[in-house]
Amino acid sequence: MRNPFAMNSGKYKTSYKEDMKMFGTTSVKIKWAVIVLLVLAVPLFTSSYWVGLLTLCAIASVGAIGLNLLTGYTGQISIGVGAFLGVGGYTSAILTSTLGLSFWIALPLAGIVTAVVGGLFGIPSLRLKGLYLAIATLAAQVIILFVISRWDSLTGGTAGLVLSRPSIGEFSLSSNTAYYYLCVVILLLTVLYATNLFRSRTGRAFLAVHERDIAAQIMGINLFKYKVMAFAISSFFVGIAGALLAHYTMIVSPELYSFHVSIEYLAMILIGGLGSIIGSIFGAVFITLLPVLLSLLVDVLAGIMPDLYQLFSSLKEFVFGAVIILFLIFEPGGLAHIWLNIKKYFRLWPFSY
Repeated sequence: MRNPFAMNSGKYKTSYKEDMKMFGTTSVKIKWAVIVLLVLAVPLFTSSYWVGLLTLCAIASVGAIGLNLLTGYTGQISIGVGAFLGVGGYTSAILTSTLGLSFWIALPLAGIVTAVVGGLFGIPSLRLKGLYLAIATLAAQVIILFVISRWDSLTGGTAGLVLSRPSIGEFSLSSNTAYYYLCVVILLLTVLYATNLFRSRTGRAFLAVHERDIAAQIMGINLFKYKVMAFAISSFFVGIAGALLAHYTMIVSPELYSFHVSIEYLAMILIGGLGSIIGSIFGAVFITLLPVLLSLLVDVLAGIMPDLYQLFSSLKEFVFGAVIILFLIFEPGGLAHIWLNIKKYFRLWPFSY
């Protein structure tokens, strides 16, 4: 009989069928079932304020996974994520508030429209790489926000548009708890799709393009097709995140999709770990909650030393930037690498080697 406290010291697969399984063993299935149940049970033990913050984490995780598919897995840099979030948010706002369509129709359409826009701005990726491609995507940020701000008859200009929370029949998802469950379900579907994508021919082509694009082309991979496809798939999930965020905040306006938002999403995948699905979630949670935790710390310190409240408040932004820089210096592999090391430690425990 197998010792239930013994852990596997490695992965031993003897067939391609076993290698392709997402949940290879019963223990892995139980582990993920427990994680999902804990995530679903969070609203039972926390306040509505924290449920709202975790909803923002789930939405940011969907967008970060989309960006990681493009930058982390395919090697295509994009700093126009904020604008693509805006495309998704405005598309859903126009379809639901102006045209009166259901949220459940507007949500996938928001992803599809954003995928088309992202694919168009991904066309230069065949000729451009690195910083040149980054500047091209920055142009997307400027052009899209310019159109949103100036097309008053459709987008409401700088005033923006007002949305409402979705509903299922007579049941409205107006509470933070109900909307949290919606975002968590969409995040789980996103994780399942992204994980399986890299078990397919398309995902392996993305990885080949990331490693050596010229060698991939010599092997018969159509670089133009797969680079544009990577932009489109990435933009689809960013558009879904934009639509979810718009219905959560119930307003869309150009200043919500500034260049600062694009930098935050890049920070999410860099801190979480490039080329990692779980790292995208870690990074999204870290970047979303860090300002909140710093604000709580400032309030505690201000309670002890009230005369220094202004100084602590001004240092908050400095600490936020310093934490990110130090993290990238001392752990470039991101939170995903730390998580991997923890799992390796317990897999080998009590033996170091």
